[in-house]
Amino acid sequence: MPSSRIVMFVYGDVTHDSRVLREAGSLAAEGHRVSILARPRDLQAEAGDREAREGFEIVRIPLPGGWRRPWRVLGWPLRSMAHLVDRLRGRPGVEQTLAWLVIWWFAIRGWGREAARLAEPADFYHAHDLTGLPAALAAQRRHGGHVVYDSHEIYLESGANVRLPAWLRDRLARMEQAWIRETVALVTVNEACGAELNRRYQVPGPTVIVHNCPPRWETPAEQDGRLREATGCPAGTPIALYHGSFSSYRGLDKLADALLAPGLERAHAAYLGYGSQRGLLESLATDGRYDGRLHILEPVPPEDVVGWVSGADVEVMLLEPGTLNHVVSTPNKVFEALAAGVPVVTSDFPGLRAILIGDPDGPLGAVCDPADPAAIAAALRSILELDEDARADLRRRCLRAAHARWNWETESAKLVDLYASLEAGAA
Repeated sequence: MPSSRIVMFVYGDVTHDSRVLREAGSLAAEGHRVSILARPRDLQAEAGDREAREGFEIVRIPLPGGWRRPWRVLGWPLRSMAHLVDRLRGRPGVEQTLAWLVIWWFAIRGWGREAARLAEPADFYHAHDLTGLPAALAAQRRHGGHVVYDSHEIYLESGANVRLPAWLRDRLARMEQAWIRETVALVTVNEACGAELNRRYQVPGPTVIVHNCPPRWETPAEQDGRLREATGCPAGTPIALYHGSFSSYRGLDKLADALLAPGLERAHAAYLGYGSQRGLLESLATDGRYDGRLHILEPVPPEDVVGWVSGADVEVMLLEPGTLNHVVSTPNKVFEALAAGVPVVTSDFPGLRAILIGDPDGPLGAVCDPADPAAIAAALRSILELDEDARADLRRRCLRAAHARWNWETESAKLVDLYASLEAGAA
């Protein structure tokens, strides 16, 4: 039975981070001693906390107090990370770059130094994303051991990083490459991301692909009723669900626009999640054109997501092709929908098309141009207008694909095997 000590570093509060929680739980179930060093959700929190989970512990470490000073000097209010990201997005060149540097140096790196100082000696330090990698490397230099880099995306192609000036992006790329050379393995979310990271950085160790799928889920005889109860939609009323982060470039408004198309007059859209675009959605929900057909719901715990999704008729996930990261991504919500037996309408990107249209058992949904409400509406109708038998068959097909291929039992085995090989190599 393995017994390595593994410390994970996550620049986030991990409350809703299903990937981190699943990885920690799977490694703990194999006998590894796992803890997660994270930060509080409230950036201004002066005290951390500890949270016991089944088999592992989350230790939340507050940002060092000095990180607040630059924002006071700049005169920018500090309320939340979502607020700061929005402020950064809207600032012109120089101010945007300055804001990013303040966040990176005083918040991300400041937290990383504090987390590394408090980390216990471990055999392996598991860094989630580039924001966790400096902390893991600092802990490794302090105590010895090995670093595993778990890249959930291509960091330079995410969010505000895409709009940084070329000199700063180049500097960040050189930093990431230097740090990757000090790691023993790369874990990432799909083949496209793995190929791109290896192309950019010539990763020295093995690359292991772990898709972020939920565990196998047995669909009950009837759909879970919580989504319909929360929206007030009676049985037979079509529900198109978006769940996840309410943030830019996810087609949230495009889904609403699609509901105004002919043939979708009875359909409702439910948005389940949280994020900086909540205000936009709440404003749309009051628009008389929708006649109460838009529903904004609070997020639910990761372990409840699949049950809620099962109440939908179709999952809608419309990443816009604003960055390479979006084009190569395979978001969690696609796999969560399949686990619930719910077909998916999503962007026509190669990785998503391969999963949904290229399944050997038959299509698991539809793909479309995420910028075109008419195309989105046509994709929705292609599912919602199926007769009862065809829709039931499509749901069964989604569930079969999840049970056979897209499930955490299959994916986590690759992470467990990686650590077994790393243990053997370190022995």
